[in-house]
Amino acid sequence: MALALYRKYRPASFSEVVGQEHVTDPLRMALQAGRINHAYLFSGPRGCGKTSSARILARSLNCVQGPTPDPCGECNSCVALAPEGSGNVDVVELDAASHGGVDDTRELRDRAFYAPAESRYRVFIIDEAHMVTTQGFNALLKIVEEPPDHLIFIFATTEPEKVLGTIRSRTHHYPFRLMPPGVMRELVERICADEGVAVEPAVFPLVIRAGGGSARDTLSVMDQLLAGAGPEGVTYARAVSLLGVTDVALIDEMVDALGAHDGAGVFGTVNRLVEAGHDPRRFATDLLDRLRDLVLLHAVPDAGERGLVDAPSEQLTTMLGQVDKIGAGTLTRYAEIVHTGLIDMRGATAPRLVLELLCSRMLLPGAADSEAALLDRLDRLERRAPAVAPAVAASPVVAAAPAAPVAAAPAPAPAPVPSAAPPAGDRPTFQRRSQAPAEPQPVAQPPQRPAAPEPAPTPAPVQAAPAPAPEPEPAAPAAPGAPRAVDAAVLRQSWPALLAAVRAQSRSTEAMLTNAAVQSVEGNAITLSHTAEALAKRLSDPRNSDVIAAAVESVLGGKWQVRCVAGNAAAAPARPAGAAKPVAERPVVQRRSQQQPQQQQSSADTATGTAAPSAPAPTRRPEPVRRSASAPAADEPPPPEPPADFDEPLPPDPASEREDEEAMLDEVAAAPMGSPDVKQHDPDEEIIKLFSPLGARRID
Repeated sequence: MALALYRKYRPASFSEVVGQEHVTDPLRMALQAGRINHAYLFSGPRGCGKTSSARILARSLNCVQGPTPDPCGECNSCVALAPEGSGNVDVVELDAASHGGVDDTRELRDRAFYAPAESRYRVFIIDEAHMVTTQGFNALLKIVEEPPDHLIFIFATTEPEKVLGTIRSRTHHYPFRLMPPGVMRELVERICADEGVAVEPAVFPLVIRAGGGSARDTLSVMDQLLAGAGPEGVTYARAVSLLGVTDVALIDEMVDALGAHDGAGVFGTVNRLVEAGHDPRRFATDLLDRLRDLVLLHAVPDAGERGLVDAPSEQLTTMLGQVDKIGAGTLTRYAEIVHTGLIDMRGATAPRLVLELLCSRMLLPGAADSEAALLDRLDRLERRAPAVAPAVAASPVVAAAPAAPVAAAPAPAPAPVPSAAPPAGDRPTFQRRSQAPAEPQPVAQPPQRPAAPEPAPTPAPVQAAPAPAPEPEPAAPAAPGAPRAVDAAVLRQSWPALLAAVRAQSRSTEAMLTNAAVQSVEGNAITLSHTAEALAKRLSDPRNSDVIAAAVESVLGGKWQVRCVAGNAAAAPARPAGAAKPVAERPVVQRRSQQQPQQQQSSADTATGTAAPSAPAPTRRPEPVRRSASAPAADEPPPPEPPADFDEPLPPDPASEREDEEAMLDEVAAAPMGSPDVKQHDPDEEIIKLFSPLGARRID
């Protein structure tokens, strides 16, 4: 019969005790100085070395060369008290769980007065001392208080608070602790090397976590794995199946899906988990451990080197990538939800249902009104990359101000502009563009208002921002040769290899893909998402999308079509072809009205001053509205408000947009830097001027 590892490798001296230096060093110094006490109390969790240290202390006291911190190992006492020895008549070890009554302690008291037979001291080791009854402790009180010179008591317990206070106050108390993971791993690796069995590095964290810091429990788990090891040694798959822990691949899939806000991936992982026979409670526990590691890596990027996170180097690289995609507030909220879900799972008849409910709460921060949910939503907003420069941040407000409606009732004077719109003098940058003569464009002209004061025809509606980009066509159906096993989860797992393949072809494309995420995979069409709209457009260009498609083909095989959309991975699916566009997505005619010839300027000015307000499109960079320098006549009544139901205008011409931008750049480049026509404005000051009528002020 093979000897258990925890018995085979039991320490024989204080120098061999691992992870308890705060206890062994003071005991060694006391033995060396000869300051021996008559009673000791060793306390701590199970399997941390209390009983072994008590035997080592008895061996050091009764050694021929002792009392000594290093027993010789050759005398009769040392040989008898060795881990594999037969024991010594002068060292008595009692289990208080079965000998804790008053009669047992009276018998022990009577035997304690006899002198040792062959040793220097007579030592009584009382294990599980908290099981001794109060009457038993009272029977031992007198002899523990005033023992003979040859008598020494050593109490070992896991619950020192249950030991009678009068007994505890007469002892030297040494608290033992659980072993740190780093020290435990060194011990287990050394024992496996001595046993001559190959163990995969990924197995050690599983064994240490299963042992819970107890050396005896950890060695028992390792002994079980070594007993069932094959010719290849202890593999990770064998350890996962035997210990019942969750495979790290499932944890990675769940975290990646949560980071991408992919509901299909999250609930698909739960389904595979249940089908594989894993316990939902154990999965939630392992997921909480992973979230704890991610929170530490977010706060301390080198937590792996510091020993705060115990994981292989490949796993640390994966977790660092996950930290970059999920913010600290989101991780903290996830951990709180999983912790609460673990409490709800106690005694639950349907643990899978509880797991799916907590997953839904993690995916929907807007469904909760707690502080953690609010921090999660703010964290997601802050982590979005800005699509435009900060100086253009005031453009939507400035562009929307001229579109404010004026009172419809006729009046002798022009209707006042609302206070939210600053005067034209505060916006010289936008006025300069409006003063430049516009080139006539071959577009349809809006109806002109006659000179007579009769009601004018309905002007075309003006919107502050240009129309959003045309919606990409729906992805083509999957080609027969496309790999069917590739989905969004597989693509996310292969993301590092995909980035490496893209880097080999184009470093600029690889840099733009850094903050991108996989949104969906439908057939042979891959949809990526990017928080920056400008980068999403560039990634959708053929020169970049072809590079990404070629990289996917080299990594996963098959032919692919790649497109990138702005937003996060949880964006709504594309609208089916032929569906009517909502009003907010209809193209505006502002640019068309701005491209009229100069002879129709008065009609365009009136349309600009009375158009219905329209919010700027959220996904396009707004452009400043060109205001005319001429004001409407005082005797002209304002035109009526545009009807609610208006015809849908044509989309803006991209060529005209580029011509306008080039013309604006030529104007700025033609004027010298010191010219009064080109004024440099601080964006913050412009924002303060813009909102000053509303009572805005700078916050220091």
